[in-house]
Amino acid sequence: MRGHHVDLGEAWQALRAVHLYPPAVEALLGEAVTAAVLLAATLKFGGRLTLQFTGNGGVSLLVAQCTHDFRIRAVAQYQEELPPLADFATLVGDGRLAVTIESGAPGGRYQGIVPLEAAGIAPSLEAYFASSEQLPTSLRLTVDGSRATGLLLQRLPQASSGEAAAATAQSVWESLQANLRQLTIAELQQPVEQLLPQISGEFDCRVFPPTEVLFHCGCSDGRVSDMLRSLGIDELRDIVREQGSVTVSCEFCRRDYRLDAIDVEGLFTSGTAPHPAIRPN
Repeated sequence: MRGHHVDLGEAWQALRAVHLYPPAVEALLGEAVTAAVLLAATLKFGGRLTLQFTGNGGVSLLVAQCTHDFRIRAVAQYQEELPPLADFATLVGDGRLAVTIESGAPGGRYQGIVPLEAAGIAPSLEAYFASSEQLPTSLRLTVDGSRATGLLLQRLPQASSGEAAAATAQSVWESLQANLRQLTIAELQQPVEQLLPQISGEFDCRVFPPTEVLFHCGCSDGRVSDMLRSLGIDELRDIVREQGSVTVSCEFCRRDYRLDAIDVEGLFTSGTAPHPAIRPN
């Protein structure tokens, strides 16, 4: 058995400060970010994990990302009129969950898609692991205004060692699952050293050193420059003539990049610096 525990404090506060969401949307976003960190902790290579929810409910799109070195960012698109205490089914409606893993290597992109379970993000991800990974998984997620906390347990594949050993492993797994389900929100927010004995019970458990999680957006001058070059100089010139400048806004961190006519020409001028024209607002 293995597990991962996450307790986001400052990183969650920094992410919340970028967007002002209704309470129900913010809670959903917090659970998604927490789940993205838990899933990213299972990666064995450098890359990025993205959770994307799409549906016909109050939240039409939600994206939460976490890199292998635990840099997080997230964004949601939602209807302006939402009940303050909207439940998960109201928020996502008839939707689906996509889990995308990118390693950066050629062909290093994997995506699994499952329907969203009406009970919440945790059951949806448990269904994802059951169908896409064949890896028994249990999750608990909780979010409030100051913290986003979660715990993931998984039963790893074991070498064939007889029916008795398999029965013992299954019994242990069921016991851990039951202990996790019985935890209150307050207990789930305890320090991990106090939390784990309540889950592991009589079984031995080893705790590894923690890793810091930070809010960090991956947008950059270079990426914006490359994107604008892909549009072509004629289209950019048309935008400048109509609007006076070209503005690109990052939905994750709300940073604006503005280019005037001279900046646009500089993007396509041979011999100039790679990204001389991007000026953050």
